[in-house]
Amino acid sequence: MATKIRLQRHGRKGRPIFHIVVADSRSKRDGKYIERLGQYNPNTNPATIEINFDSALDWVMKGAQPTDTANALLKYKGVMMKKHLLEGVKKGAFDEAEAEKRYDAWMEQKISNIEGKKDGLNKAQADAKAKALEAEAAVNNARAAAIAEANAPAEEAAAETTEEVTAEAATEAPAEEAAPAEEKTEE
Repeated sequence: MATKIRLQRHGRKGRPIFHIVVADSRSKRDGKYIERLGQYNPNTNPATIEINFDSALDWVMKGAQPTDTANALLKYKGVMMKKHLLEGVKKGAFDEAEAEKRYDAWMEQKISNIEGKKDGLNKAQADAKAKALEAEAAVNNARAAAIAEANAPAEEAAAETTEEVTAEAATEAPAEEAAPAEEKTEE
């Protein structure tokens, strides 16, 4: 029986989540499978990949053929690198201790690259947010200036009207004061 390591689609429309499974090559895509190895979620950034490493390595060593996408996921998680090193041990190129040493060095480099990518994404997101806030502040300042400019002539006209009323009141006030004095004299 020819076995394949492939993806089974799950999740809702437009938001897929894939199970990584070992299945007979003749079975349907989402049909019967032999063993579930993990899960792949492409909706997150970076994509989330969970694999049962030992089981996946065991199936690859037995000869299960991964599909192109499954192969890429297994390479990303280091299963294919481990297989490569174990085959080197079988051929006598180096011993198991050297294979473990090389694998650990490769994984450390891989993890640092992933962390660098996550930090870069977080920094880019924070920069975009800061830039958007600055642009919003500039728009708000421009609107406030336009409103102040539009209200300035109305305020000046109101101030002139107030000054005219005050001047008229000042000229009328002495006449009113004089009138009561005349009334007093008549009495």
